[in-house]
Amino acid sequence: MRLKPISDLETALSKLPGLGRRSASRAALALVREPNRLLVPLLEALSRAKSEVKCCSRCGSFTTVDAQPCHLCTDKMRSSRKICVVEEPSDIISIEASGAFDGRYHALGGKLSPQHHLGPEKLRLAELVDRVVSEAVEEVLLALSTDMDGDATAGYIIELLKGTGAKVTRLAFGLPADSGVAYSDPLTLKRAISGRFQV
Repeated sequence: MRLKPISDLETALSKLPGLGRRSASRAALALVREPNRLLVPLLEALSRAKSEVKCCSRCGSFTTVDAQPCHLCTDKMRSSRKICVVEEPSDIISIEASGAFDGRYHALGGKLSPQHHLGPEKLRLAELVDRVVSEAVEEVLLALSTDMDGDATAGYIIELLKGTGAKVTRLAFGLPADSGVAYSDPLTLKRAISGRFQV
């Protein structure tokens, strides 16, 4: 019979990406078996992350509360004329690891998905249009998933940006169908960014 606190911990851990029920169970048991070595440092790290990590007010990337907007938005060496649109802040980390993009970013906070009740109003689309216009952006690179929802989101953005004067491009080759930026290695992302095409 499982104790409820351990069962609750297993349930919470199993909600993390990459942790199935069995892995969550092993992790939970390890944490309670060695609280001083594993559980206490984890609790402290979680508490710091909760209080200190926020999303950038401009691009939506991860940053700290004392760095608003984030370093990617304020770095003068980055081109302010190019914006790479991604679904999630974690996608920015993947693209940065490729070293192939020197512009700014914009995380939508998801993609259009009727199945998950995500409509345009739940994404950071209005903020994207405002940035493209106010920052005189010349190119918007859509680095979205190549599944049906990603394609629908890209089509919606293309329509939104008509008349802004910005060229809209998409990643070229390298991203497999039904996949996303977060699952791609740096070399694949670099090739995809280098070979982007206008839409």
